[in-house]
Amino acid sequence: MIIDITKKLSWRLGLLIIILMSCSHKEPTQTIQLITLDPGHFHAALVQKTMYDDVDSVVHVYAPVGNDLQLHLDRVNAYNYRKESPTHWKEEVYKGPVFFEKMIAEKKGNVVVLSGNNERKADYILRSLQNGFDVLADKPMATDGKGFEQLKQAFEVAQKNDLLLYDIMTERFEITSILQREISMIPEIFGTLEKGTPDDPAVVKESTHFFYKYISGNVVTRPPWFFDVSQQGEGIVDVMTHLVDLVFWECFPNKAIDYTKDIQIDSATHWTTDLSLEQFRTLTKIDSFPAYLRKNISADTMIKIFSNGEINYAIRGVHAKIRALWKYKSAENTGDLYYAMMRGTKANLIIRQGPEEKYQPALYVEPIPSLKSIDIAGYLKSIQEKFPGVQLQATKNGWKVIIPDKYKEGHEEHFARVTKNFLQYLKRKNMPAWEVPNMLAKYYVTTGALELIRKAK
Repeated sequence: MIIDITKKLSWRLGLLIIILMSCSHKEPTQTIQLITLDPGHFHAALVQKTMYDDVDSVVHVYAPVGNDLQLHLDRVNAYNYRKESPTHWKEEVYKGPVFFEKMIAEKKGNVVVLSGNNERKADYILRSLQNGFDVLADKPMATDGKGFEQLKQAFEVAQKNDLLLYDIMTERFEITSILQREISMIPEIFGTLEKGTPDDPAVVKESTHFFYKYISGNVVTRPPWFFDVSQQGEGIVDVMTHLVDLVFWECFPNKAIDYTKDIQIDSATHWTTDLSLEQFRTLTKIDSFPAYLRKNISADTMIKIFSNGEINYAIRGVHAKIRALWKYKSAENTGDLYYAMMRGTKANLIIRQGPEEKYQPALYVEPIPSLKSIDIAGYLKSIQEKFPGVQLQATKNGWKVIIPDKYKEGHEEHFARVTKNFLQYLKRKNMPAWEVPNMLAKYYVTTGALELIRKAK
């Protein structure tokens, strides 16, 4: 009898231990293992300017032998050895002519990060997805009509295989753009978005970039292929992706755009930025123009690059004009510059970044004349709840939005923001339904505008 009771107690105790262990058991955390593929642009390193939860510190790099790879490794290494908040990445490098095939065969990671020469980027994206990798790609994911067709196929593969393809849209994290979007959704201040016309668009965005610029405190060295539009892509399909993305994101928040019926491209144009051989040497650290740039050379000492462009198009009847500009160097040593206007039935929301703003982006609310006497401060409460400290300052034409410094981040910090979003979507499978159709619509606009220019020639 005593033996039976002991057996029963032992059995119940064992069962209790199993139950307690199962209750305390947690689902294992998914570890993300990054692969950097053929890094030729400094954006690849900016993804690693910070560390991320659940991301392995070992990053496998697959690339051809060359200066692009070394510059990338040097940038990551600089983050590891900086004094403030150093990272601790460990780069495991394979370099050789069959680097892509080696990546596929070894499969030492699950997320491919792409930022480099754009000539084969759409192909890399498609083949990476076909081989089971998720992809975080720098813009542009497609630079022409052929690339756009590959991109469409890539999204089909991603959906079929439950994989994630996402591009790095840093400008959504610029605080003036965030507040421009937020205020446009307050009808008491903005009214509703005007439709505009091709000659008088309701939305205008212009981005000015400089070839000579500082990244992480150093003058960035540009690879020579960056100046070959067949490899980098024209400005109209490169920087312009940010502007198209912001038009969708701000004017049609959380709504999917169907490029097959919602978009009409009215006109597009492009023009060159001219660089001297001396300027080219300063930017690339190379003494002469490579052979592949001969088609762009004028008088042996100047290259002409189609880095500037303008697109006039309509989204669901709303007319927009966007411009991308490139110059050699800012005379005032500013960073990139931005202008944006959204025209509402009650007010215009304008971002300016000129001398008056000391070349820092500032947001203005400029009501139509009949509403200038209205005090809009009371309607700003919803914004102030999300962003405590945001205030209004009266100006000649309306108000300037005063933004506390704590909300102002630089372009480099935005890469971590995008990457964290991507990682959340990857782990939680909760990417918004509008993201994929809007990515397709974005590249339809940029590559479609380029095709329009080519047909006109």
